[in-house]
Amino acid sequence: MNILVLGSGGREHTLAWKLYQSKELKKLFVAPGNAGTSEIATNINLDVNDFEAIKTLVLKESITMVVVGPEDPLVNGIYDFFKNDPILSEIHIIGPSKAAAALEGSKEFAKEFLLRHHIPTAAYESFTAQTYEEGVAYLKSVKPPYVLKADGLAAGKGVVILNDVNEAILELKAMLVDAKFGDAGTTVVIEEFLDGIELSCFVLLDDNGYKVLPMAKDYKRIGEGDVGLNTGGMGAISPVPFVDQEFLNKIESKVVIPSVEGIKKDNLLFKGFLFIGLIKVGDEPFVIEYNVRLVDPETEVVIPRLKTDLIDVFLSISKGNLDSLNLEIDERTATTVMVVSGGYPEAYEKNKEITGLQDVHESIVFHAGTKLEDDKVLTNGGRVIAFTSFGKDLDEAIKTSYKSIDLVHFDKMNFRKDIGFDL
Repeated sequence: MNILVLGSGGREHTLAWKLYQSKELKKLFVAPGNAGTSEIATNINLDVNDFEAIKTLVLKESITMVVVGPEDPLVNGIYDFFKNDPILSEIHIIGPSKAAAALEGSKEFAKEFLLRHHIPTAAYESFTAQTYEEGVAYLKSVKPPYVLKADGLAAGKGVVILNDVNEAILELKAMLVDAKFGDAGTTVVIEEFLDGIELSCFVLLDDNGYKVLPMAKDYKRIGEGDVGLNTGGMGAISPVPFVDQEFLNKIESKVVIPSVEGIKKDNLLFKGFLFIGLIKVGDEPFVIEYNVRLVDPETEVVIPRLKTDLIDVFLSISKGNLDSLNLEIDERTATTVMVVSGGYPEAYEKNKEITGLQDVHESIVFHAGTKLEDDKVLTNGGRVIAFTSFGKDLDEAIKTSYKSIDLVHFDKMNFRKDIGFDL
């Protein structure tokens, strides 16, 4: 079959890499893609939110499945666009409906969902510009740290954690009154701070059932020892050593099953990946957030561990028979280390030539922010390349990733040398 993957990052390269292994694949397209996807697929330069252009491409190339990588087109209703179009309605589209995508598109919607379905999460209150003074009073009434979240999509930058109440008040003003995040910040959620260790849970969903994929843990901070600014993720590992069977059972019974049942009760049409950002507080799981798609860099360690044909997985989701599918998982440990541009997550330069990629043979190289120009691979983003490796344990896998990184170079490249340090 002919398949289109929408997106341009490491997540999309990982999905394309896995789809490329299927005997059922005829032609693979990625839009807009990157230098890595160009090696295994045809890159198409189009906007992931230009649904009419996507329709034209799908019809022209006889594409029968569309896999949606990023959140924007999902929140903007690409699933509904396909299913409401008589010409496109039979296309397999992997992703939730617009109504279900609000679980990521609106922090307030997600918190209301969590409370309505009795799923453990932090206490919260929501405020708008009209209730700014009430928000200030609320901040003064609770203990630090203060967690402020822009309600809408803010490109991963809409969450701020502060220890000083005056700084928190200034941040609330910047969000609500000064429109720091534009429309994404017209409502701000102020949350109770939960102290614990974070982990990532991916759930495959269709109309009738679900499958839980391997757990992962990512490393958000730019600096070693988890210090400095938050990033989109500097590395990840899977499986997670502190998730034993007892804790896994708690995650499934207290979080996954109520989430799946809540989606059905609320008539939210969902065919795809539900990401559940978790935090382990003591021995209990709490939900930090939902995403309605795969996230980086956890995708780069979870999808490679999936031994089942990904096309079979996606067809099962689309046809509603996921329950009958047997997922086969690689038992080895997978680690990924993200190499980023100097200066990231603040200002950084692009168009740096990357050399040495052809010398990497022990790790899987996933491109995140790259482009191909005159047969040269150039940097084209903050997070540039992910190096994913397998090993019998965390130590072996992580050493292989770092060994591979030593073979590659671009000007001002940066990476954390302590991924997995806390485990």
